[in-house]
Amino acid sequence: MANLKSLAKDTAIYGLSSIIGRFLNYLLVPLYTAKIAAESGGYGVITNMYAYTAILLVILTYGMETTFFRFANKEGVDPMRVYSTTLISVGATSLAFIALVLTFLTPIADFMGYSSHRHYVAIMFICVAIDAFQCIPFVFLRFQKKAIKFASLKLLFVFMNILLNLLYFVWLPELYKTHPDIVGQIYNPGVSVGYAFAINLLCTASITVWFWPELIGFKWVFDVNLFKKMLSYSWPILVLGIAGILNQAADKLIYPKVRLGQQGTVELGIYGAAVKIAMIMAMITQAFRYAYEPFVFGKSKDKDSRDTYAKAMKYFLIFTLLAFLCVMLYLDVIKHIIGKDYWEGLKVVPIVMTAEIMMGVYFNLSFWYKLIDKTIWGAYFSGIGCIVLIAINIIFIPEYGYMACAWAGVAGYGTSMVLSYIVGQKKYPINYPLKDIFCYVVLTAAIYAASVYLVPADWHIAARLACNTLLLMVFIAYLVKKDFPLKALPVIGKFFK
Repeated sequence: MANLKSLAKDTAIYGLSSIIGRFLNYLLVPLYTAKIAAESGGYGVITNMYAYTAILLVILTYGMETTFFRFANKEGVDPMRVYSTTLISVGATSLAFIALVLTFLTPIADFMGYSSHRHYVAIMFICVAIDAFQCIPFVFLRFQKKAIKFASLKLLFVFMNILLNLLYFVWLPELYKTHPDIVGQIYNPGVSVGYAFAINLLCTASITVWFWPELIGFKWVFDVNLFKKMLSYSWPILVLGIAGILNQAADKLIYPKVRLGQQGTVELGIYGAAVKIAMIMAMITQAFRYAYEPFVFGKSKDKDSRDTYAKAMKYFLIFTLLAFLCVMLYLDVIKHIIGKDYWEGLKVVPIVMTAEIMMGVYFNLSFWYKLIDKTIWGAYFSGIGCIVLIAINIIFIPEYGYMACAWAGVAGYGTSMVLSYIVGQKKYPINYPLKDIFCYVVLTAAIYAASVYLVPADWHIAARLACNTLLLMVFIAYLVKKDFPLKALPVIGKFFK
């Protein structure tokens, strides 16, 4: 139980920074969707560009985050030697990537469809290379359990990003109307979405300065033999990561290639804005991952570890289901995060959130093959799931648009999740509390169905929210009675003992 409390504490810190950061970043969604009209397709460009960078980030880190944890926790291995080798390898590949992009910028931009905006590609690809390098100091902070510094740097990036976006998308455009000669020296209205990319690069580069303590004070050594062992462990994770990120980004890459022309870009922007609402599930999964990886690898030799993993899975699923209900039952309010031009895409939110839950479950299931050093299984599972997702997108997007993207995510993650569970129970059996998990899933589905079919859409918003709140209380009451007594709550729990 003490280990679970430690996991919960770290998850709370990482989660708080992640949730606050994502929430503050959500301010950019109403900003962009208010300042960039849906029919312009500008937000579609942002959605498409960030999909490319998401995949590149996985490639440029090539599984070294998880690999670092695995090798740094091995007996007889110097963690600082592992850290130094990892820093040098990822730093070198990031620099090589920047050189290649700048050398072949024109053909790359032409392929991506940004022939007239090559600077978009250069800016974002340099940004992702810096991001890749930063992943290693960030993972080192997690290894040292410096959750506060980790969270602080994440939030610093967000605050800088928001302030600069407000400056270039709200304040300067207004000032430009009355003082074009003065403001025009630092602001050009024709740049438009280009400012979003430039601001990202500036903020990302600035954060690197704060990693100075993590980059000095030890001997920089590149251990070739160690690197070979790490690479043999990490390459299946790279395949796993590429497949995993394709599950998240493939639809945004495929869409403008299948739905051609301006309409496809517009629809992609609508879909991308709606998906932002569903990303609260990604926040929870990410926060859990940040705390769970060092927890698992540090505990892999404990006798009761499998029982702990089973409990962790249960509580992870409970709180993701609770998050699902909170978003869906209060969607009448939450939808105002995005501009009204984009509301027609809200129908994908419950589907995308379901897919994200499946992705989180799959992540929890994935540790069995990492712990027995058989990461190739992850490549198999994610590869098969990715093939399913891509096939559904290519086949059904022409007819069903972005609804096909949403359901493709469910099919892809669902396939990977089921395969990992079936094989995992044979290779590294864990007695998951399936009965309890099933009860929570059924309860969540029943509450959501009641909200959709028993609370009329034409009711006043206050009445709808009141009814939905009562439905949410049903889930919370069951949770408190079954698994989460009030006396177990941190800080305030002592008042209920």
